[in-house]
Amino acid sequence: MRRVAIVLLSIASVTLAVDKDKGRFAVQPAASYPGHETHEKITIAAIPYNTKELVESAFGKVKPYEHGIMPVLVVIQNDTGKALRLDLKAQYVFSDGEHVEAMPPDDVVRYQGIQKRPGMPTPNPLPIPLPRGNKKGPLNTPEIEGRAWEVHLIPPGESAHGFFYFQADTARGAQLYLTGIKDAASGQPYFYFEIPFK
Repeated sequence: MRRVAIVLLSIASVTLAVDKDKGRFAVQPAASYPGHETHEKITIAAIPYNTKELVESAFGKVKPYEHGIMPVLVVIQNDTGKALRLDLKAQYVFSDGEHVEAMPPDDVVRYQGIQKRPGMPTPNPLPIPLPRGNKKGPLNTPEIEGRAWEVHLIPPGESAHGFFYFQADTARGAQLYLTGIKDAASGQPYFYFEIPFK
């Protein structure tokens, strides 16, 4: 009887550990995501965080997409055999071809959301001007800045990841346009990447 109780207790502990990790933020290899591209032995994945489950795993209770901000996780795998120097420039390309530059994470933290004036039509122009100052907005959470892209060098055989933030409310038909990858030794730039969201 004691042995059965120990086995049941062990199973319960394993189940709790699995449930505890459920929804935890974890990054997979770039090639494992449906939205990825490989050029010259560099694989880049771009994943829009536009569902409740994804957003909660990365940002907790804060839901950027409800405030007109689309977080996009970028994962880069360097299989070139050389170090990569990164000065990434990311643009969100809508299905109609409009490009929107990534927002700095500190602007996202201060972002107050889409402001509507009484009696005015709401055409939703993008990009929307950002308020200045130190006032914190509804996206004021340490994960916004803490998970943002900060990497400037990827050694050979290594990978890196981080978020870019865009003023966008849909990922349908959109893609990420990414430039600024160079050979660290020679400074030779690599071709740009266009990664459709899937």
